[in-house]
Amino acid sequence: MPRQHLVFETMHAPRSLHLPSVIVICYLLGLHNCVASDKKTSCKVLDGRADCSHLSLSAVPPNLPRDITSLDISHNRLNGIPPVSLTPYPGLRHLDVSHNSITKLDQGLCQTLPLLQTLNMEHNQVYVLKKEDVSHCTNLTWLIMASNKLQLHGEPFSALQLEPGCFTPISGLRTLIMDESNMATQVISKLCSELSATDIDALFLRKMKLVTLTNTTFKALQTTNLTFLDLSYNGMVRIQDGSFRWLSRLQTLVLTDNNIRRLTKDTFQGLKSLKKLQLTKALVKSANLDDFSFQPLSALESLILQKTAVHEITEHTFTGLTSLKELDMSWGIYTSLRHINNQTFVSLAGSPLRKLNLTGTAIKLINPQSFSVLRNLTTLLLDYNFIEQILTGEVFEGLGQVEEIHMSNNHQTVELISTSFVNVPNLKVLTLGKSLKAMNLDPSPFILLPNLTVLDLSNNNIANIKENMLEGLVDLKVLMFQHNNLARLWKSANLGGPVLFLKNTQRLISLQLDSNGLDEIPAEALRGLSDLRELSLSSNLLNSLKDSIFDDLHSLRVLNVQKNLITAVRPQVFKTPMSNLSLLVMDKNPFDCTCESILWFVTWLNNTNMTDVPGLRDQYLCNTPLAYFNHSIMHFDPLSCKDMTPFQTLYILSSTAVIMLIVTAFLLQYQGWRIQFYWNILINRTLGFSDASVEEGREFEYDAYVIHSESDSSWVERRMVPLENDKCRFCLEDRDLVPGMPLLESIVRNMRNSRKILFVVTESLLRDPWCTRFKAHHALHQVIEASRDSVVLVLLQDVHDYKLSRSLYLRRGMLRPSCILDWPVHKDRVPAFHQKLLMALGMTNRLQE
Repeated sequence: MPRQHLVFETMHAPRSLHLPSVIVICYLLGLHNCVASDKKTSCKVLDGRADCSHLSLSAVPPNLPRDITSLDISHNRLNGIPPVSLTPYPGLRHLDVSHNSITKLDQGLCQTLPLLQTLNMEHNQVYVLKKEDVSHCTNLTWLIMASNKLQLHGEPFSALQLEPGCFTPISGLRTLIMDESNMATQVISKLCSELSATDIDALFLRKMKLVTLTNTTFKALQTTNLTFLDLSYNGMVRIQDGSFRWLSRLQTLVLTDNNIRRLTKDTFQGLKSLKKLQLTKALVKSANLDDFSFQPLSALESLILQKTAVHEITEHTFTGLTSLKELDMSWGIYTSLRHINNQTFVSLAGSPLRKLNLTGTAIKLINPQSFSVLRNLTTLLLDYNFIEQILTGEVFEGLGQVEEIHMSNNHQTVELISTSFVNVPNLKVLTLGKSLKAMNLDPSPFILLPNLTVLDLSNNNIANIKENMLEGLVDLKVLMFQHNNLARLWKSANLGGPVLFLKNTQRLISLQLDSNGLDEIPAEALRGLSDLRELSLSSNLLNSLKDSIFDDLHSLRVLNVQKNLITAVRPQVFKTPMSNLSLLVMDKNPFDCTCESILWFVTWLNNTNMTDVPGLRDQYLCNTPLAYFNHSIMHFDPLSCKDMTPFQTLYILSSTAVIMLIVTAFLLQYQGWRIQFYWNILINRTLGFSDASVEEGREFEYDAYVIHSESDSSWVERRMVPLENDKCRFCLEDRDLVPGMPLLESIVRNMRNSRKILFVVTESLLRDPWCTRFKAHHALHQVIEASRDSVVLVLLQDVHDYKLSRSLYLRRGMLRPSCILDWPVHKDRVPAFHQKLLMALGMTNRLQE
């Protein structure tokens, strides 16, 4: 059998409603009778059933057989069903008058048809249903009144009795709502008896004036699978011990808005499966909460005690809640919470509590280690209290797992010190809005919170902070800093310069700086915030903004700069942030509606279809000039700016020419040598002077010709010669001169027979005229004609580039980085130097420019 849901909920609460065997269906069913394919011309009668539907009748036919038991007169033009018209058919049990224009149910209908069981009046125009209309319908089991404009006057169904087995046809019933039924306790017991044979899962008994629950009220539900029970808004005063012991499968119990005077250790006896208990405004102010009252609730995970009044929380108040994960005591009156100490929550020592809500509980002082027993706590809510103290690290001792601390809107002020959060290293969300005294601390108290993602410092009138206030918050995503006094910190005239406190928060997604009196933004204030999606600067004094302040905000989706003094919206400032916006709020600014100030903005507004701009037509008004005063900026005519086009073109051309001239002069002054060098290489290639490709194909006698000063001979013998082997051979001038050949000719020959020319660069080499003239000139030709890989520099000393250029006619920029090696200072790096040297010597000389 499919699951069924039955709702008995009326607009006017009856004085004594007894569930009848009649099922009243007063909601839209959307049922329609099908019209036969063959058009009918008269009623069809078969086996005691008369079908007179779809005949455009205006009255009940008087000439049908008197013994019919079913009459279908739907889809006609009836304005009413006078009882006298049905007098010929006293045996009717089923009457269908749906889809007509009937305006009322005549009170004599059931007197004329005493056997009537089913009445279908859907899709009519019945406006009112009174008690007298159905008072005689004692055999009625189905009343269908869907798709009417129905109002119930009084208690039309109060005379109908609760019949045994009334739920048998719908035994798959899962949810039953009996709100405002005003049943007596005894009737509820009878209702539970009838529900015992159903699949009932959720039962709503709200606003039924159940002043007392007895230990037998729900006894009949013992065999059901009821998991949800709502008894809220009943004015309940007393719950007898053991009243819920029959509901062993119940998981949620709602007792909101009652007047319970006492909870004992047996009140919740038997609720071994209960996971959520809702007691919001359930207890009177003088209620007694006995020790061990919640002990039977070993499976309870959520306990809601909002707006309750309990004078004393003892060491056994919450004993037994071994599965509790959430405790909500917000907005309650608890004398014990005004001064929290290490005994306040000792009864929760055995609970795996994750969330504790103490919002609005008039807390004044929190002693050290007050929460130390709550080792599993992840969320602590302390908003709207009267806390006035210095937050030392010991206040949060034991909360090593806590991820959220909310302490906003405190009616007093708390003071932070550098170690306030030393015991909560895993904190991710911290709200301190409207709570703090000052924030000018060094080191910052937040430096101990590397996992913090949300920080609220709003409404604290903060005027002085250090530049390192947010240092260490590498994962901070949301910063709420609105309603403070940060104007002086961002002024260029500030002593020591602007305080760039956002430089350590490069992963920010949302930044709120509203109402801070800001009249300027430093050029570097928002640098690096490439992930920022929301920026709010409303209600400040911003006017002339620097061109580059928003250049890094490529990910911005929401920009709020309303209620400032912005007169011009220039592309140099706003083009980057507005390129991907989904929401722009810039209303209530005194816009200057001139070509220079507003043309680009109006053009952007006319062309954008991705950005929502609320209030564009009536909140974005011109302040100047007088012709546009108090008119929408959308009335500005862009065509009036066309005459400026020639001047703009001339300005662009002249500016471009000047910039190119400056750049050219700069290049010639500082990079002329590089241009000349590459020009020589190009000429050699073009004229075919290079024979690198030819030389690459032949065998070289040496891997490198070594050029060094006389004073560096010992270094060469000690560091270079030992590297020689079958695969690596150096040409040394003193050792490898060609016998019988003049010196200059021998040098040229050996250089030509070497794959590379290697300079051992020291100050002595640069002063040696023999090396710096003849040999250096030959090496320069090799670089230009062969390749940039043909010369290798080994720098034994730090030699400035201009000395290399003046002495050896070489610059570092002429050679590839892998061909410039520095002799290491540390001995353990010498093997790495040897490896780099051998790699440089093994590189091809084929042209790679």
